[in-house]
Amino acid sequence: MPRDQRRTQLLGAAREVFVAQGYHAAAMDDIADRAGVSKPVLYQHFPGKMELYIALLDASKNELLAILHRAMASTDDNKQRVIATVNAYFEFVDNDSGGYRLLFESDLPNEPAVRERLDRLTELCAQEVSQIIADDTGLPPEESNLLAVGLVGIAQVTARYWLSSGGSIPRQAAAELVATLGWRGIRGFPKRDG
Repeated sequence: MPRDQRRTQLLGAAREVFVAQGYHAAAMDDIADRAGVSKPVLYQHFPGKMELYIALLDASKNELLAILHRAMASTDDNKQRVIATVNAYFEFVDNDSGGYRLLFESDLPNEPAVRERLDRLTELCAQEVSQIIADDTGLPPEESNLLAVGLVGIAQVTARYWLSSGGSIPRQAAAELVATLGWRGIRGFPKRDG
């Protein structure tokens, strides 16, 4: 199997194991078994469990950022942007891969390499939203960023709650309900002319 394909296979197996067991309970033996390879093959691609976990965090982070970027670029109408952004989080947590668990429910939040990536993710997500808030309202960067972090937090936490509570409200309806809350708050900041 070509190296890139093997790496993808190993990452997929590792994601399943880490999502199901968490970092601490997962073993490299379990990951190798899940991938159908020997442990030496696994170690040819990843020197250790932490490096494998970090690679998965990066992949999950990039997946969320791509979904969020598509949502933000999908329209110039800010109300629809809020809906699309909230829906992006709901879409991400509703994905069968469980990647959101690695980002939002990590059992290693105090590990410096993990913390750095999680903090950077929040920063990147907020930057996507903050610039639009600043452009539309004329608010200073610090205020725009604070509002953006608030909107991102609402989207992330409610999407996770929706999933953990069984998703009895259809995903699109749940996302629109939460987006309405965010929109009613953000529209209170007048859009500047020009």
